[in-house]
Amino acid sequence: MAPAAPGGGWDSTARSLQAAIEESGLTSQSVEAYNVPGAGGTLGLAQLANQEKGNAHHLMVTGLVMIGAVITNRSAVTLADVTPIATLTAEAEVIVVPADSPYQTLADAVKAWKADPARFQWGGGSAGGTDQILVGLLAKAAGIDPKLAQYVPYSGGGEARAALLSGDLAVAVSSISEFADLIEAGQLRALGVSSSKPYDIAGTPIPTLKDGGYDVELMNWRGIVAPPGISDAEKQAITKFIDAVHSSAEWQKILTDRNWEDFYKSGAEAASFFASENERITGVLNEIGLAG
Repeated sequence: MAPAAPGGGWDSTARSLQAAIEESGLTSQSVEAYNVPGAGGTLGLAQLANQEKGNAHHLMVTGLVMIGAVITNRSAVTLADVTPIATLTAEAEVIVVPADSPYQTLADAVKAWKADPARFQWGGGSAGGTDQILVGLLAKAAGIDPKLAQYVPYSGGGEARAALLSGDLAVAVSSISEFADLIEAGQLRALGVSSSKPYDIAGTPIPTLKDGGYDVELMNWRGIVAPPGISDAEKQAITKFIDAVHSSAEWQKILTDRNWEDFYKSGAEAASFFASENERITGVLNEIGLAG
């Protein structure tokens, strides 16, 4: 399950996993990838926890975005209610504008934002997710009250892409893979990336937010969980299977082709990471006024 609309990061991760599993020949069973969009993934999370309880053949893509969505949507179901399997990837965020935008640099956009923060509109993925967290952190670094930031959440990167191209949105944030093709095609201009190092897309260097003068760094990670109620033996079997998928040449090629950072942790290490990230992101959301 990709708990978001088609076209976004969770969707591409789910379908990439599907392709790697099928092409690697690790199982003779068919693999289905499907979408359950809504509420930052918490609708899919509730479906996994309630309708698929005990079903060891059902997995769901998750990530940092879902931790924030659980908090901002006051979801009754949290990641603590499902079975952690593994983290998969980490990816930088990118801030983009349409190619004909008057904002040539991040400083240009921040200047306009400072001039009228109540009317300057950002867009990105679900409320409380990585994209909105980045906007809040950037506001704080730029001396703008994060609570004044006007942010329009979209259900997946596909919707944000459409809003940018139609002119409904002036500035957007998402993971690099969601906008890379439009940046390469010259339809969008990248103003900065949230990684520690600059990126290069089609020969065009993209500076880091720190290079742009704002002390902000954030990586969006994604992973896999199983339903609750599965046995220890089933959990071990799933983990072993995902370990094999991660090690496959097919998955490693996908990481390279999509420019995804390999961020693999499984089993107890993954469970510990999920718990620590929940604590960290809750603290960030409180700090920038998105929780409570």
